[in-house]
Amino acid sequence: MKPLDRIFETARANPRTIILPEGEDPRIQAAALRATREGLARVVVLGDRARVGAGLAGLGARPDEIVLEDPATTPDFDALAEAYHRLRAHRGVTPEAARAAVANPMVHAALRVRLGHADGTVGGAVATTAETVRVALQVIGCQPGIRTVSSFFLMLACAPEAKIRGGMIFSDCGLVVEPDAAELAAIALASAETCRQLLAAEPGVALLSFSTAGSAEHESLSKIREALAIVRAADPGLQIEGEIQFDAALDETIRARKSPASRLKTTPNVFVFPNLAAGNIGYKIAERLGGLTAIGPILQGLALPANDLSRGCSVDDVIATIAVTAAQAARNPAVPERFGLGPARHY
Repeated sequence: MKPLDRIFETARANPRTIILPEGEDPRIQAAALRATREGLARVVVLGDRARVGAGLAGLGARPDEIVLEDPATTPDFDALAEAYHRLRAHRGVTPEAARAAVANPMVHAALRVRLGHADGTVGGAVATTAETVRVALQVIGCQPGIRTVSSFFLMLACAPEAKIRGGMIFSDCGLVVEPDAAELAAIALASAETCRQLLAAEPGVALLSFSTAGSAEHESLSKIREALAIVRAADPGLQIEGEIQFDAALDETIRARKSPASRLKTTPNVFVFPNLAAGNIGYKIAERLGGLTAIGPILQGLALPANDLSRGCSVDDVIATIAVTAAQAARNPAVPERFGLGPARHY
């Protein structure tokens, strides 16, 4: 089974509520309708009811086929504003500022997830990555014990001649600009767990660099070697190697020549880049020249699923991200604090 098919199957088998804050964008409307009809999620779309409803009707949506919500006029607005105030009062947020924030669709969606009213959120078709991630960190927060939220791209290579058939994880290609050793280790560990969850595969991790097994010396290599030590101490059974060049990671013959003592026994399926510049360039080369399909950036390390879209995303990109978010939610045991609002509201 292809990796994306497996993710879609997981989403269909575990129906989750996914909230889309940018409902007035035509791509979001089209993706919401298709995701609903394909059974990938229970979709909630935020925005002006008249405008969003008209857009969906133009696509052939039946009345009430998709839940629409206007953040500024929702019946439980006061309760949501109070919850947000409790959450952010320690940062100086006043009750008045909380009401203004909850009227913002991005904040509204994240708060619904935080309170258990929805299982995940997907935004960024209109908002910047900076805004999307900032809201997620402020409202949803990190998983317990996690200090570094990072991102990955799910890279799909389906051509018969591809070196790696199926799925790969490329990280971090969208968020952490210049990770230190501890952050790089956290990215590697999170990406390995993502591989287990989304690809249902045992991870093999390559910490990429311009050097393989000490073939070069530079201060930038120190953090990779330190990160490797941190990861091996945290997960001794994980197949991971670094620093390693991409060709040595990908090709067993080259790896045997350049790094005879490598602990990688198979071709890795998780590639961790040393910084954002390398990662962002690398995934785009793989996508544009190598013909791989790139899905993401997907966030990892948050307490509950919240994912970012490229502002250049297509409808298919949005649908795939909805499915990934639903699959993440299906494997997420977290129980959010509901701030005294009582049982979770289910749309």
